[in-house]
Amino acid sequence: MQTTARVAVIGGGVVGCSVLYHLTKLGWSDVMLIERSELTSGSTWHAAGGFHTLNGDTNMAALQGYTIRLYKELEEITGMSCGLHHVGGVTLADNRDRFDMLLAERAKHRYMGLETEIVGPEEIRKIAPITNTDGILGALYDPLDGHLDPSGTTHAYAKAARMGGATIETQCKVIETNPREDGTWDVVTEKGTIHAEHVVNAGGLWAREVGAMAGVYLPLHPMEHQYIVTDDIAEIYERNEEHPHVMDPAGESYLRQEGRGLCIGFYEQPCKPWAVDGTPWDFGHELLPDDLDKIEDSIEFAYRRFPVLEAAGVKSVIHGPFTFAPDGNPLVGPVPGMRNYWSACGVMAGFSQGGGVGLMLAQWMVEGECERDVTAMDVARYGDWITPGYTRPKVIENYQKRFSVAYPNEELPAARPFLQTPMYDVFDRMGAVWGHQYGLEVVNYFAEGDEPRFETPSFRRSNAFEATAREVKAVREAVGINEVHNFGKYLVTGKNARIWLDRIMAGRLPKPGRISLSPMLSHKGRLIGDFAISCLSNEAFQLTASYGAQANHMRWFEANEVKGVIVENISDRLNGFQIAGPKARAVLAACTRSDIGDMRFMDLRHITVGMVECLVQRVSYTGDLGYEIYCDPMAQRALWHALWTEGQNHGMRPFGMRAMMSLRLDKFFGSWLNEFSPDYMPGETGMDRFTSFDKPMDFIGREAAEAERDAGAARKLCAFEVEAIDADVAAYEPIWIDGKVQGFCTSGGYSHYAGKSIALGLIPTAQAQDGLEVQIEILGEMCPARLITTPLFDADGARMRG
Repeated sequence: MQTTARVAVIGGGVVGCSVLYHLTKLGWSDVMLIERSELTSGSTWHAAGGFHTLNGDTNMAALQGYTIRLYKELEEITGMSCGLHHVGGVTLADNRDRFDMLLAERAKHRYMGLETEIVGPEEIRKIAPITNTDGILGALYDPLDGHLDPSGTTHAYAKAARMGGATIETQCKVIETNPREDGTWDVVTEKGTIHAEHVVNAGGLWAREVGAMAGVYLPLHPMEHQYIVTDDIAEIYERNEEHPHVMDPAGESYLRQEGRGLCIGFYEQPCKPWAVDGTPWDFGHELLPDDLDKIEDSIEFAYRRFPVLEAAGVKSVIHGPFTFAPDGNPLVGPVPGMRNYWSACGVMAGFSQGGGVGLMLAQWMVEGECERDVTAMDVARYGDWITPGYTRPKVIENYQKRFSVAYPNEELPAARPFLQTPMYDVFDRMGAVWGHQYGLEVVNYFAEGDEPRFETPSFRRSNAFEATAREVKAVREAVGINEVHNFGKYLVTGKNARIWLDRIMAGRLPKPGRISLSPMLSHKGRLIGDFAISCLSNEAFQLTASYGAQANHMRWFEANEVKGVIVENISDRLNGFQIAGPKARAVLAACTRSDIGDMRFMDLRHITVGMVECLVQRVSYTGDLGYEIYCDPMAQRALWHALWTEGQNHGMRPFGMRAMMSLRLDKFFGSWLNEFSPDYMPGETGMDRFTSFDKPMDFIGREAAEAERDAGAARKLCAFEVEAIDADVAAYEPIWIDGKVQGFCTSGGYSHYAGKSIALGLIPTAQAQDGLEVQIEILGEMCPARLITTPLFDADGARMRG
């Protein structure tokens, strides 16, 4: 057996083989795969083998499109058959919300180059004639939908990898993974030890156990999943062509042709987690006992939707486990806190996503970053706060909602509340309607009187509309208060802190007592962070950014660490409040003996507010006169008492994230993972104005950012006033210019201050002129929109800066 390798991939399912192949495709030939049994011995062998492009995350949908197109390439490379059946498929909608979701997905597909279309009941009956369309409003048709041979496809990946120089060792169980001081690994197996520079955990059903060998907890859990293959059905085998796929969200089922009959699988509500305390090492090429009782209701529904099933006999029942992450997306990338340890786990839809996962992980390893934003599947989207007790109920919830409508404003309830600040019970008594981010409870808005404490999930304006309007009005006319807990916060200290930050950050660093804004760039110049930098002293800085990006940002900081610099994640060690609005200064002045009258915009000071020692920063994401006030969480309730008590003399109201996201639209402020993400460069998003091209330090990403500046960005982030009716832009709606899709929306919403629907989006720079008339497709409606360049509020910045 080979005893050294650049990369050791653990796990011989479709994902492990895809990773192996893509590493060779990108030029790394000294790579090997280690499998405890034979290839496909986990979930792969009993998978139904379906593939489709539909995914709520646009980048995931694009990667699924890549995966599907890859199969023909594999066949050409290897001469092997993947057993491809490109039969197309329809996803049914039996109510308005499901139809809205399909309309939104179709709109996204326009600029992605995916040729899907909306079809009505009559067309559905022509495409999929066994479907009972009673009560069906329409469907999304995707010609790329289909199925394949799971074993043949996996072996095609494996052969292509071997042709590229990879080796595969089967019947070789991994016993230990031990890190060396230089960051390399000893992978101890039953056949001996392999010294590898990198380890990839593609363990599938055993990924938890493989991770535990390295001291890593991966938030995964297997679920029992069942599908049925019928006997021959005349309506199927008498057709001249293969019957297409049918996804029926109402019935929680997917259906396709299998031979002369049908295969139908279910995501039933009375689902069951499997192997709660660990996957047995001796499990493999066997199935779980049939459990038709748990899918009884699903089968009954399927008989109504597909009447031919009722008279069909059952040829076989396939009941086996699949592994899920809490949100259903894969866990991919470098594991935070580890050196050269990579995850390729939780890929539940292996034959829709496996190729894209392999490509992205290989790019990450070989080139240092991916070609697109992979936040939706980045293993770092979960921090060290997550536990098995949290993972299991979230996985169950995700399984049960596998075919449910995914609303842009939905807050799922399982495993909540979990992380809470000292203000949770105070805000809860005040009528808080809660959301969550990175495990933390965050106020979305405050219900009053007999208003429900639940926001109705919708693609259109929800029942939070009036409450949000109240909170916006309070901020713009008096003063609002909210918590600053959902900022990621980092303390950077040491004699080399300024030098290090000057390299890590693309922007100008502030002087002591001042704040600056800066993008953080990847080596290819892509946006990987959007930071406020507070200079506490020449050797101490506080950074604030998105709360949900903590593990991602710390991973980057640690990958670029230097001597003489200490970086601490203090996100939960520092809390406090933001106050904003024309009366914010009056409230703060009344709560402190310090003179704040000469405190300029972007100043910071240490002052006592009430009884509490605080760091006060004059800055606000609302675009109004405002202050961020940070303190020890132990003293947060005392700080609240001081600010809230005085605030009552000035009309203070609490406000939540719904109001915050409306307020930021008044100033066309972008937000993280909407306008700013690894999909974009600084020039096209306007972040070049915070990039210090004249500073002497050779900051990370400088060369790429300068190249963009010199060539000119091909597209530009712009704001639009939209003639919307009852639904506003969420994200990725296409922008039509001169009858063609030439751009897309990054985010949007309703400006309650201006009483207007606003969208932010990227269009060709040459077209980006004030007053440009466009159309934005929202839920199938072509809404007229006009490009605007003057902010809706405080256009000259007099209130924010004055």
